[in-house]
Amino acid sequence: MPQLRVRWAEVDMQKIVFNAHYLTFIDTAVAEYWRAIGLPYPEGYVERYANDLYLRKATVEYLGSARYDDLLAVYSRVVRLGRTSMTFAFEVHREEPEASAAPLVTAELVYVNADPASMKPAPLPEDLRQRVRRYEKVAPQA
Repeated sequence: MPQLRVRWAEVDMQKIVFNAHYLTFIDTAVAEYWRAIGLPYPEGYVERYANDLYLRKATVEYLGSARYDDLLAVYSRVVRLGRTSMTFAFEVHREEPEASAAPLVTAELVYVNADPASMKPAPLPEDLRQRVRRYEKVAPQA
């Protein structure tokens, strides 16, 4: 779970984090997830499996607003492992003692595993599935 401090450049004229920056925060969480399961991207995934993951869908729900200098925590987990795709769920929270437990943002990202040369979907490697299941300590829905 990466913690990020909101920078001045991420705040818009409304004095809140501009909506697109939340996807950058989420991308940071994805990179940390790969490190946590022992597959730092890109070398841990692309070189190991000779495949790559491509973002197919991103859904973001804005429930609150972060402001300049807020400390944010981004929680991530894999909620589904399909044959060729995997789905991540995210929550972005303000990290303050008086902060509500409710997330500021929730998101879902769907990635498709594919052969980089042909760009055709390829089955998720079994080693990846095992790493995710071990890390999550549950079996994500197939």
